[in-house]
Amino acid sequence: MSNIGSFDERIKNFNWDIAEKELDFVPGNIINIGWYCSDRICRMGKAEKPALIWEGSTGIEKRYTYNDLRLNSNTIGHFLRELGIRPEDRVCLFMDKIPELYIGFLGILKMGGIAQPLFSAFGDESLFVRLDNAQTTAIITQKKHAPKVRKIMDKMPYLKHMIIVDADPGKPLGDREVAFDMEKAEKIDQFDIHPTYAESASVLHYTSGTTGQPKGVKHVHYSLISQYLTSKWVLDLQDSDIYWCTADPGWVTGTSYGIIGAFSNGVTQCVLDAGFSADNWYRFIEKHKITMWYSAPTAIRSLMKAGEDVIKKYDLSTLRHLASVGEPLNSEAVIWSEKVFGKPFLDTYWQTETGSIMITNFPGMKIKPGSMGKPFPGITATVIDAETFEPFGETGKIGLIAIKPGWPSMMRTYWNNESTYKNKFKNGWYLPGDRSSIDNEGYFWFVGRDDDVINTGGHLVSPFEVESALLEHPAVAESAVVAKPDFVNMEVVKAFVTLKPGFTASKDLDLDIMNFVRKKLSPLAMPQEIEFIDSLPKTRSGKIMRRILHAKEWGEAIGDTSTLENDD
Repeated sequence: MSNIGSFDERIKNFNWDIAEKELDFVPGNIINIGWYCSDRICRMGKAEKPALIWEGSTGIEKRYTYNDLRLNSNTIGHFLRELGIRPEDRVCLFMDKIPELYIGFLGILKMGGIAQPLFSAFGDESLFVRLDNAQTTAIITQKKHAPKVRKIMDKMPYLKHMIIVDADPGKPLGDREVAFDMEKAEKIDQFDIHPTYAESASVLHYTSGTTGQPKGVKHVHYSLISQYLTSKWVLDLQDSDIYWCTADPGWVTGTSYGIIGAFSNGVTQCVLDAGFSADNWYRFIEKHKITMWYSAPTAIRSLMKAGEDVIKKYDLSTLRHLASVGEPLNSEAVIWSEKVFGKPFLDTYWQTETGSIMITNFPGMKIKPGSMGKPFPGITATVIDAETFEPFGETGKIGLIAIKPGWPSMMRTYWNNESTYKNKFKNGWYLPGDRSSIDNEGYFWFVGRDDDVINTGGHLVSPFEVESALLEHPAVAESAVVAKPDFVNMEVVKAFVTLKPGFTASKDLDLDIMNFVRKKLSPLAMPQEIEFIDSLPKTRSGKIMRRILHAKEWGEAIGDTSTLENDD
């Protein structure tokens, strides 16, 4: 039985106080995400319920109940407070997907700090840009990542503490360094949680930099309201679920839905801290009997590439519900998952700045493969003209996605960058920077980033549409489409393609792909050139950085590449 019920009824009777009442939150009272994700669940009689099942790359496993979450987050919060860290100080989490990352996030919020999660593969310069912007007070890390921090310590007098969670016993630490062992530390049963309120700052997330310099997105504790309810209704989290969100908490999905949404709903969450392989992932699902799986299109396409034979080696029958996030989900992937898993991956649309799911496909809703779905209840979204910023009066027209401000998890500002924040709002709408159309049933269809859309001879071409057509060719593993300068049409379509094993780039293959795509697209949308490359530039969260390919075609500066998966 799904949590969502009738979508039409939810829309008709919706108010955010549905979540407030379920969470026993009274507006104006204290609201602390850390408490709601641990102490509250214990008070509900679930203290001994498994909260976190963690598995490392060597196969080692650790399990934590909700009471373990409560005690360990209290202990971390107490430790930080004893160090002299004050409410609203920024505390960076710079770790692999280890238990201390998930539990430390709650501990920081409990003592009133602002959690600043950063992806552990960042190099020292990428790390410095973000720590410097936030004027971070403390960083919690592992000994394997400590050298990167030490390299930039002299440039950061404001960074008072580097806390190493797995420091070698007896080994001397450097200036401003301190060891903390969560497992061995004396547990704090009673902890005075800092009285944070709805508008108290909670998380500072840095955007992936796909459109320039990374910006610090400030969220508040009231974001819990959105994250709790979208987890319950869209991800359909139920008390009996074993949930796996594959996202790293260095990115917003890994915190909104890999920490807050999961724990506030009191479900059991599994975390795999190991490299990707189809065998590894399917084994993990079988071993832990995963029921709800939230992943990304990049990973799904990699699983498609691995083929169907590997799936037959594992029992994946426990899977009940699948969802996807990060980039638009190609219709081919939706159809494939329905074929091999017996259920489709449901696309969800949102971003760092929105803090929670905005436009989505719901359990039980009619799925149109390739569509983003419809706005979540309580979200007013439409498509507007890029020049007048007025909504279109008809369906099918391509325009800017626009969302009416006011949902609980909306960012409150960009850190030290209020002017850029204000520029995200036009004519009473928040603009995520993406283009879409809406069909006559109210479904949204993603076209591309506003700066990705190709204007060829006055006609708008969706990179996503072309990429989807290319991906249907049996030789194509991944594709990225950008504009290429053209004397007559100003811009034409160019495609970058990586090939599946067993295929080799050649003029014959180029022609075969062209002929294949020609049957699917209008002449204007046809690639004028295909370039075969070994790999596409991506952020570490899996987003294809089309702007890098675009910049090379136009001879422009590439800009910030700190989140490239191979950039250190």
